[in-house]
Amino acid sequence: MLALRLSLGAQPAVQVRRLLVAGASAGTGFLLLSALGHALTHPDPSASALRLAWCAAPLAATVYLAVAVARTDPATRPRPGLSAVGLGPAKLMAISAATTALSCLLGSALALLVFLQLRGDLTGMPLGGGAREFLAADRPLPMPAALTLLAVVPLSAAAAVAVTLRPREPVTGAGRAGRVYGRFGAYRRTPMLESFGAYGRFGRQLGAAARGRRTAGAPAGDQQDGTGAESAEGAGPEPADGSGAVVPPVVPTAAPSGLPWGVTVLAVGLAVEALTSRTGSGDGPAALLGLVLTCLGLALVGPGLTHLCGRLLQAFRPGALRLLAGRVLMTEATRIGRPLGVVSAVVAAAYAMASLHDHEDPSAGPLVVLGVLLVAGCTVATLLTAAVEAKQAHSGTTESLRRLGAPAASLRRAAALRAGALLVLFGPLTVAVAELSAWPLGG
Repeated sequence: MLALRLSLGAQPAVQVRRLLVAGASAGTGFLLLSALGHALTHPDPSASALRLAWCAAPLAATVYLAVAVARTDPATRPRPGLSAVGLGPAKLMAISAATTALSCLLGSALALLVFLQLRGDLTGMPLGGGAREFLAADRPLPMPAALTLLAVVPLSAAAAVAVTLRPREPVTGAGRAGRVYGRFGAYRRTPMLESFGAYGRFGRQLGAAARGRRTAGAPAGDQQDGTGAESAEGAGPEPADGSGAVVPPVVPTAAPSGLPWGVTVLAVGLAVEALTSRTGSGDGPAALLGLVLTCLGLALVGPGLTHLCGRLLQAFRPGALRLLAGRVLMTEATRIGRPLGVVSAVVAAAYAMASLHDHEDPSAGPLVVLGVLLVAGCTVATLLTAAVEAKQAHSGTTESLRRLGAPAASLRRAAALRAGALLVLFGPLTVAVAELSAWPLGG
């Protein structure tokens, strides 16, 4: 009941994202029921199993979207005072999983109603033509099997949300980049003992920072006589244009470690596809394996390329605008780069798989279009949701910049610069990989 009350009392933007999850669940449920209908009308189990296996991609895209939406849900975010009334991190995780399951159950129920309507079970007028092949309108629908298939999406999404949002113990040792926490939460490369006088020196360092003393390019907490307060606030070098604009309080993280592995997997996938094109087996399992490896590599290089894009924006005497855009990209490389890489992989795979479309099976045409639209829509919605999550994570930074007098137009220009830089980097890469993958598959 608490999950239902939180779902109904959410903001309109949150409700829209939950409706997207419900719609994706409805599309995936309809594809699963279509595979069941095809199995009822065709005695060959291999063809039906293949159709059921193709539903794995829409299922994964739906679960991916559900996890992204759950991460941005403000109703289940830990807040002060909730633990006193029994809503600790574990309880909030359970509520978020239950809310996700409710959204997916709504979509599964909608898929069942639409499928029964097209079969004619509700009105007695089944859909004719090639649709009868996957609707199995002349055969009774086994309801236990249908309900079992429809339960896959809610259970998978709820389990993924529970695993992703599970409470984790705080890390007291080394951080991601081999550093430990120093004074006032700043990163340091070496451990350092705190003294009582550090609190007095903290105010003196704030005054020094206000007088414009910044260390160009120094890592956080590496000042000789300071406490790391400047780096904790993210003070950066003076802009090259001498405008004195304030650099955002963002401490860039280390580069993601998946870029070399992603490049390796991408190269292996392209090599396998090139080999199959030379041997004349462009439509065999080896070509599909090469396509899978290529898409996996393209998805893995997303965070690393996003971090690299942030570094390139700050190269060659940057101003305050490029520093702001570049540092945010470096900080949010994993959060934004992972769904961006998945979107690029989906686009490349859809372009390559277009050459394998079977035009002799008219009943599979609408289902193929539905599957492609579902996977593409879920990945794009996940990317937009990740952008919303990044905006929420930097809401304090944005408010600090506005209090310091940064104009809103500058913040919008920085966001546009980040989007343009990512499009310039990922756009040609996606097109090139899609073209290289389509050649062997197209024969």
